[in-house]
Amino acid sequence: MSDRPSTFEPISASGPMASRRPTVLRRTLGAMALLILSAGLAMWCPLRCDATARDLDGRYANSPLKAWFESLRSAKGPCCSDADGTALSDIDWEMQDGRYRVRIEGLWWDVPEDAVVAGPNRAGRTMVWPVYYRQLDKVLRIEVRCFLPGSMT
Repeated sequence: MSDRPSTFEPISASGPMASRRPTVLRRTLGAMALLILSAGLAMWCPLRCDATARDLDGRYANSPLKAWFESLRSAKGPCCSDADGTALSDIDWEMQDGRYRVRIEGLWWDVPEDAVVAGPNRAGRTMVWPVYYRQLDKVLRIEVRCFLPGSMT
């Protein structure tokens, strides 16, 4: 018989790489856990309306339309409130090929069909609820969460 192990015998955990195996495994598992946590946080953050509400000075608190604004929803979820939305001028929104488009920060963005709020516009003005994805004050992209068309007058 040969002193060499057969191909079916386990290789002993000896040598220079044996001590590094647990460290590599821990790093890999740690990176996967961080990736899963980051993905979950990225999906959860846009849904937290109260965390991003901008009515810091209370100017919308006594609006007669406050309850209506807070009840607005698109198929993407709640629009949150008037304070979170942005009113658009007529030159900053349009229909093209049967779809809405909005101009935000000088760029045109398509409005997904599921972001359009169904029902009458009690405020009268066109409004959009954008979600900004930025990196160092540079807009990477904007996702329209809700869009409330106006009358284009």
